[in-house]
Amino acid sequence: MTGLNCCLEKQIKGFSLDVSIRSPAGITVLFGPSGSGKSMTLQLLAGLLAPDRGRVVLDGEILYDSEERVTVPPQKRSFGYVFQDAALFPHMTVMKNVLYGWPRSGGREGIGRAREMLERFHIRGMEDRYPCQISGGQKQRVALARALMRRPRALLLDEPFSALDIPLRAELRGFLSGLLEELRIPVILVTHDPADVSALADRVLFYKSGKIVTVENREDAIRTTGRRFEQDMDFREREALFTY
Repeated sequence: MTGLNCCLEKQIKGFSLDVSIRSPAGITVLFGPSGSGKSMTLQLLAGLLAPDRGRVVLDGEILYDSEERVTVPPQKRSFGYVFQDAALFPHMTVMKNVLYGWPRSGGREGIGRAREMLERFHIRGMEDRYPCQISGGQKQRVALARALMRRPRALLLDEPFSALDIPLRAELRGFLSGLLEELRIPVILVTHDPADVSALADRVLFYKSGKIVTVENREDAIRTTGRRFEQDMDFREREALFTY
């Protein structure tokens, strides 16, 4: 069985998540307001948060199964993970941040792979700079390069464009779309921006209150995301209280 398949249940702080996802190669967007469980889903998939019950299978490999008591630790799950704020190490250069994604320390192979990723992400020449010396868009490119260093079998993206201005978001969407078309791995993209849906989604899972309320393809989702976004405005008001 190829692709990423999961069923996940988690209760925390009065919030309950109960979702099932089937994600083949391509981009599956988790769309919905803040507080609906999208980021929590990524944390459960990556093993950063333990489900109460469920199962996670990637390309036929069981990463988590509550009934069989199987739990593969996060560092051994073949996921790349990119956070909203890039999460670069401020005391490390761009090169060292990218090399951090290599499963083995340093070495000629790791450095060669890092140079390849820097070239691909158009950040060659910045190897010796620190995160405070590069732009927001460049930081996200470094974070993506680091996430793809070890050739992951799936990629988890948690609102990677939300901290960027509109022109830069459009640029990175185009760049990422071309790259992922080439890689053909399952990608789970968390967003509450309809522009991400129209530019990137192969399929869209609409989240609300810890549930997936509907699943749509890109064409249908483009027609409905604006309406759903407006309908969820009242729910988004609670964003200041908690974010999952």
